[in-house]
Amino acid sequence: MLRRIFAFALAAAAAVYATTFDVTFTTTSGHAVPPTLYGLMFEDINHVRSGDGGLYAELIQNRAFQQVTPGTSAALTAWAALGAASITVVKSSSPVSTALPNALSFKPTATSGTVGFTNDGYFGIPVTAGFKYTGSFFYLFTSTTVPFTTSSSWQQATFTFTASSTQTSVENLFALTVNAATIGELTMEFTLISLFPPTFNNRENGMRLDISEVLLAMKPGFFRFPGGNNLEGETAAQRWAWENTVNSLVDRPGRLGTWGYINTDGNGLYEYLQWIEDMDMEPIMAVYAGYSLDGVAVAEDDLQPYITEAINQINFVIGDASTNAQAAIRSAMGHPEPFALTYIEIGNEDFFSPTTYADYRWADFVNALSAEFPQLHYISTSATSGFVPTLTPAPTYWDLHIYSNPNFFINGAFNFDILPRNGLQFFQGEYASMTNNAGVDLDFPFIDGSIAEAAYVECFDRNSDIVFAASWAPLLSSVSSIQWTPDLITFSPNTLILSTSYYVQKLFSLFKGDFYLTSTTNTASSPVQWSVTRDTATSQYFLKVVNTATTENTVVFTLPFTPVSTAGTGTILTAPSGTMNTLTNPTAVVPTNFSFTAGKTITYNAPGLSLSILTVLS
Repeated sequence: MLRRIFAFALAAAAAVYATTFDVTFTTTSGHAVPPTLYGLMFEDINHVRSGDGGLYAELIQNRAFQQVTPGTSAALTAWAALGAASITVVKSSSPVSTALPNALSFKPTATSGTVGFTNDGYFGIPVTAGFKYTGSFFYLFTSTTVPFTTSSSWQQATFTFTASSTQTSVENLFALTVNAATIGELTMEFTLISLFPPTFNNRENGMRLDISEVLLAMKPGFFRFPGGNNLEGETAAQRWAWENTVNSLVDRPGRLGTWGYINTDGNGLYEYLQWIEDMDMEPIMAVYAGYSLDGVAVAEDDLQPYITEAINQINFVIGDASTNAQAAIRSAMGHPEPFALTYIEIGNEDFFSPTTYADYRWADFVNALSAEFPQLHYISTSATSGFVPTLTPAPTYWDLHIYSNPNFFINGAFNFDILPRNGLQFFQGEYASMTNNAGVDLDFPFIDGSIAEAAYVECFDRNSDIVFAASWAPLLSSVSSIQWTPDLITFSPNTLILSTSYYVQKLFSLFKGDFYLTSTTNTASSPVQWSVTRDTATSQYFLKVVNTATTENTVVFTLPFTPVSTAGTGTILTAPSGTMNTLTNPTAVVPTNFSFTAGKTITYNAPGLSLSILTVLS
């Protein structure tokens, strides 16, 4: 994710429009479409809500008082005393683990009545009828003498309950209470206080169900993680370090994330991989490459520990658990067999320190990793212009990022068509129309920008012989805490807003096909963009039409076969200029289905600002 926003252009097409638009294609000329073409990019961004409190299903905010200063009001974020009681965050004299030194100190200030403490979650706690909630917490009596039999060491309590009704409001509290008469004036400590709703695939410590389901509905081919700037950290010491995100939750210290808030790392490397496997995606995993957001690159003489860290990270994923210590951790966590892994990205946006990346960081990492894992493919990070820096050894895979306005994406719809076929493969790892053409920032994606993006995505279809993956970014944001807009999906604790760009991404992924068919037209530039792909197994042909104009345009397809049925089916996304899905109107723009007459010639009137998919059967 770019901390500074700029655009690059490989080419800019002239806006010369045809008066008629005819497309002819064959069934034999073209190329295979990679299964990874359309997928997801994720990093924890947007202030405690895209990861913690978002994709990660934990409902309790500040559950283990990680990376806070004891005794401060900030350390009590989301917590409040209930009844006659006092609470404060302390550095425990006998911590539950070295990773979690802090605890909530609780003491009644009365000798009777119900007392305790509450947590208000991540901007609310949803309650859904029939959902089984699972929770746990660690507690400790700090007094040397207690009036009943108990242990003087940390104990973990677990509990479950099923909600009997749905609460329309999310302004609910999680409370732990006791009868003050039971413990008198004794002091107790609590930490790692956790509450989960049902999760995707019923995974312990898993992912939010509704978010996972709408992502699964996109049929994404890959998942790039863990970032993004959040991989790099503000400093090298604050980088995302895989070893701090695995093992038991009590062994994870958390960290101050790049975007200015604490990451619990409850959603760690293992949880990412397990969810990726459950979602049937290909992981594109990044490793820290010695550059952080403070602008400091690790000197070459000091780089080896980070290279070793990357090797260990990969071994955790694919190593032999019987011979490798890192893989043994994975096995102990519940996955004895290696996870799938093909792609490793070395760093993130290293154009911010291009000299060190070109001089030694790329080479030192890729040479060491290739020697250990020759079967993997290594991706170099994005360039800032149409040319790429000279790296040795020469990369095969490049990650490109672009955030701009609708006009850029319309004019860039042929960017990849002009590139030579010389073995290079491109990953459009991040892109989005962030503003309108006047430069005004957007709160949500709007139809004009999303259709402009669709014209750009047509370029990925046509050039999927050299574009092996593409992902829109950022993926997730809460309506209550936003640092970066627009986002693909915006959510509250109990609702989802699927943007116009979400539907563009979903439609291209669902109708991806497995073979791109070469087509010809009467013009190289038009408000209409197109592509034709085939699903070989079903003999379906997908005719994809994007009209970036605000007025209707006609496209005529000449087919090289007679469809087996004259009943064609289509899906369209369209709306008047400026329309967006918002919190107050989350379904202002949704795809709709239509039918058309299929024949050897198909004439289609594409509405203004539309993405249409016409499906015919050969």
